Amino acid sequence: MQHFWLNNKPQNKNLILFFNGWAMNETPVKHLDCSDYDVLVVYDYRNLDFDFTQFDFSKYEKQYLICWSMGVYCANLFKKTLKNFDKKIAINGTQKIIDDNFGIPSKIYKITTKFLNEDSKDKFIKNMFDNGKINPNITITRNLNELKEELIAIQNIKLTDELNFDLAIISKNDRIIPTKNQLNFWQNKALIKEINSTHCPFEIYNSWQDLLC
Repeated sequence: MQHFWLNNKPQNKNLILFFNGWAMNETPVKHLDCSDYDVLVVYDYRNLDFDFTQFDFSKYEKQYLICWSMGVYCANLFKKTLKNFDKKIAINGTQKIIDDNFGIPSKIYKITTKFLNEDSKDKFIKNMFDNGKINPNITITRNLNELKEELIAIQNIKLTDELNFDLAIISKNDRIIPTKNQLNFWQNKALIKEINSTHCPFEIYNSWQDLLC
């Protein structure tokens, strides 16, 4: 995995750790006001051998975990590190990411992986939004080989344990991970909050604090 600090100031006492979606970097959330939160973004799940001990999380009074899309799934591999965070939020993702009833239908995932090209990559980005247009603020700078490797790596993950999330934020018009599948998964697992948005919902938020409420 790779990481990027959106905000990192010595005086801040609160941390937000954000597990990003597939193919993304920091651009989908770059506009969110960090206020007095340190915000650490992790992404690129080709290599999941990541050492969180390089960061001193103990210095923070409050630690929040926010995961989006594929990040909801991949975060489970770090349960030992993340289980004691003060609040854990899943956004448009599940802990069964490739599943006909609880995630992305397996046939669609396999087709995406097998036939990934520039056109299908652009279609994926368009499907993240209602209007079918690529948001100029969302850029994918990584090459196709990397993105395909990431899909394969995620497909090969075998979860033996799951994090307990407090809140699942689910968009009513998700064209990537079907809304009904998300609702099916999170019933009786977490508090569910439905929002009028798409798979990439961050345009309707102005700050990280908005997401935590």
